[in-house]
Amino acid sequence: MSLSKFFASGRFGLSYELFPPKTDKGMSALFSHLGDLMRFKPDFVTCTYGAGGSTQGKTLEICRRVKQEFNLPVASHLTVVGSTCEELNQYLEDAKNSGVDHIVALRGDPPKGATEFKPVERGLRYANELVTLIRDSSFDFGVAVAGYPETHQECASPELDLINLKRKVDAGADVVITQLFYNNNDYFNFVRQCEELEISAPIIPGILPVTDLGQIQRLASMCGSKLPDEFIQQLAKEDNPEWQFEQGVNFAIKQVQELIDYGVPGLHFYVLNKSRATLKVLDSVTLPENWHAV
Repeated sequence: MSLSKFFASGRFGLSYELFPPKTDKGMSALFSHLGDLMRFKPDFVTCTYGAGGSTQGKTLEICRRVKQEFNLPVASHLTVVGSTCEELNQYLEDAKNSGVDHIVALRGDPPKGATEFKPVERGLRYANELVTLIRDSSFDFGVAVAGYPETHQECASPELDLINLKRKVDAGADVVITQLFYNNNDYFNFVRQCEELEISAPIIPGILPVTDLGQIQRLASMCGSKLPDEFIQQLAKEDNPEWQFEQGVNFAIKQVQELIDYGVPGLHFYVLNKSRATLKVLDSVTLPENWHAV
């Protein structure tokens, strides 16, 4: 089952990313917000898990509930961190038994306290190896991988980062979902460079509307994304949550509209288990004609 069908020529795809909440209250809020987000008829939903697979059980629980309550295809994240090949294959089996349709295949960040990534014995080192393991399994998962318009923080050069991405796509990835970014030129240049390397998979921009200056600075620092100076200055004009929310959403509206006008194959929203910002963005942009919202 290929993920690329959602982004085929003449079609505009939409997906949301969730993460496992730590409390029952958080879980209830997640599904309430996701219910609101269903108005825009997403093609699928993805769910992360904690470092080293610490929330794998909750991830699969969320995937099961999303599929049951919304009749929607679901994708589980999977990283190679701390897992042997046997354990990775077992997770794939558990995911299939839980109704998971697709896998977002990632290397993952080094464990907390570690300065560099080291594979475990009988484990994997790179995401392209994980894609190969998934493709060699008996399970017919669609596979997404990550792309980095501003280059992965650990990579020695943008050129090497693109070669690594090509390895993942050549191993069998259906689509590329980008890390969050706030300068569309970074995405446009990234797509052009991918085309030059004959990376044929659809490249879906990952969008995270800014709703809190402190939070987004932490997140951007973790993943190496740069926030435009003038945008930070605008957000910092008032130490007011509602002001920051409105400024951040207005920035996201302009960013998303420019991406749509450019002709992106779809959008992937990092919704942070909330709905208000994403809904306001989607309500405010002019959606493509091949978008079918309720």
